Amino acid sequence: MKNILLIHTGGTISMMEDEKTGEVKPDAKNPLVDYISEIPDTVLITSELFHLPSPHITPNHMLKIKEYIERNVNERSINGVVITHGTDTLEETAFFLDITLSLDIPIVITGAMRSSNELGSDGLYNLIAAIKVASSEKAKNLGVLVVMNDEIHTAKNVTKTHTSNIATFQSPQYGPIGIVNKGGVLFHHKPKTSRHLNVKHLDKNVLLLKAFAGMDDSLLKAISSLKLDGLVIEALGQGNLPPYLLPELKTLLNKGIPIILVSRCFNGIVQDVYGYEGGGRHLKELGMIFSNGLNGQKARLKLMIALETTSNHKELEEIFSE
Repeated sequence: MKNILLIHTGGTISMMEDEKTGEVKPDAKNPLVDYISEIPDTVLITSELFHLPSPHITPNHMLKIKEYIERNVNERSINGVVITHGTDTLEETAFFLDITLSLDIPIVITGAMRSSNELGSDGLYNLIAAIKVASSEKAKNLGVLVVMNDEIHTAKNVTKTHTSNIATFQSPQYGPIGIVNKGGVLFHHKPKTSRHLNVKHLDKNVLLLKAFAGMDDSLLKAISSLKLDGLVIEALGQGNLPPYLLPELKTLLNKGIPIILVSRCFNGIVQDVYGYEGGGRHLKELGMIFSNGLNGQKARLKLMIALETTSNHKELEEIFSE
C-alpha cells in the first residue's frame, strides 16, 4: 500500500464550464474530490493548498508548495507526491520544484486542458495516470515529472506548446522519458539530474525580455531605474542580439547585474559562435552567461533562486552550464 500526498492548487483541472455561457472558472468545490476517494493499493492524503488559476501562481506560491511537501514528507510516511496545477504556468512550478527539492520519492505534476464537465475532459484521466507514476518504484530519483496525455516528461525539458490541444505538453528535442498505459508505467530512458539549489525566501527581481529584429535599448533604459537583480534575454538563434542593445547592456553588466542568454528557438542551445557585434562570441566576451538549453521562463526562475545564495559570476556560469 502506497501513501500518496495529493496537493490541489487549482487550474482548469479543478474548474467547471458554465453550460449557458461556456465560461470556464473555479467552482466553490474542486470537482475532482468526489471521484478519487478510492484508488487500488493507494492511500491518498489529500489537501487543497490553493484554488488558483495558474496565471495567479507566483514563485512564492511555488516556494510554499515546496515547503509543504518537505514538511509532510518529514512528518508522515509518504511514498510519492502528486500536484494538480493549471497548465499555463505548470512547467514553471515543475521546474522550480525540480531544482529546489532534494527528495528521492516520485514527485509528479499534472493538469488538464478541459474542465471537469466539458466533453472529453482529461483531468481525471491525467490524475489517475499521475498517481500511477507517483506510486511506481521506477519513478524514484528522477526529479520532478510532468504526466499528461499518457506521457511522462521531465520538468527541465517539458513545455506547453499549444493553447488548447490536450497533447500540448511536449519536450522539444528530447521527447518524453516514459509512458503510462493500462499495463502500468514504462520508462524508456532516464534523465540526467542536476544539483539542487537551496532557497528559503525569494527577494530578487529578475526580468525576462525577448529579442526581436531591430530591437533597441529603450526597454533596457526603462527597466534600468528599477531595482534589478538579474536579467534573462531570449536571444536570436544561437545567442545573438541586435547591436543597438549593447550600450545599455554594457551599463548593466558594469553594475554587476548578471545577464543570462537563452534562445528564443525551442530546439538547440545558445553558443559563442558568431564574432560580429552583438554575436554570441562578442556577448560572452562582454560577460553574459549562456544557459544550457533552458527556455526563458525557466532560466528566470533558476537565476532568481541562484541569486539567493550567490552572485559570483563563475558560480552562476557553472549553475547554468548544467
